[in-house]
Amino acid sequence: MNFVSYDYKERKKKVEEILDNTDKIEEVDKLPSEDNFTYTNGYKAWVSAIFIDLRDSTNLFTKHEELDIAKVIRGFTSEIIEILRKDTNNQLKEIGIRGDCVFAIYSTPVLNDLYDVSTRAVYVNTYMNMLNKLLKKRNLPTINAGIGLGLNKILAVKAGRKSSGINNLVWIGEAVAKASKLSDLGNKNGIRPIVMSDIFFTNYIEIEKEKNSNKDVENWWKQEFDFKIGSYYHGNIIVNEFNDWITNEL
Repeated sequence: MNFVSYDYKERKKKVEEILDNTDKIEEVDKLPSEDNFTYTNGYKAWVSAIFIDLRDSTNLFTKHEELDIAKVIRGFTSEIIEILRKDTNNQLKEIGIRGDCVFAIYSTPVLNDLYDVSTRAVYVNTYMNMLNKLLKKRNLPTINAGIGLGLNKILAVKAGRKSSGINNLVWIGEAVAKASKLSDLGNKNGIRPIVMSDIFFTNYIEIEKEKNSNKDVENWWKQEFDFKIGSYYHGNIIVNEFNDWITNEL
């Protein structure tokens, strides 16, 4: 019984065309716009990724009413997307939702771009306090999340099928995968919500020291080691003005 009409003999030619015509990988300071990507080229550049992963989602999905779950998930995703996408100066390259995780990928050619990504993580961390306070007022289940941050040079290529309308950029490298893994560590087993890869932290902390020269900023973070992930840093940084408003006025 065969329900799929796939002309494998004819499509073999197309596969060979794809394999033989991908001929250019260009290393750049900043990733170009998606219009510059074709099915024959690719770009390599410094990229930062942020993943916000909902904790204990299985319990949420199985032990609460469907309407309540829908409200919580929408509250979780909508404003985090707003924080991640707003005022990015064309550095945002992809934003989306994978299951119970919201993620974004940015071109970060200079340290200030990386610091901007870290600031978004701090805003997300503070927003979770606001969301949970609003959830409590409505007798809805509260939630926690891990926030993972990764940085590295990675390769971006356009993948999919030409002329089909089904295509996307694929990110090949450590930054995205590590940010996803680190988000899974955050906010559980004694690890604080924001978790940075070693290379992200090394670059981020230099700017934080400059901006807060009168504070012991390194004391905001704790270093850990994982045999699969390597060295990483975790903290629970918030936006003070935002959090004060949540505490006193919300």
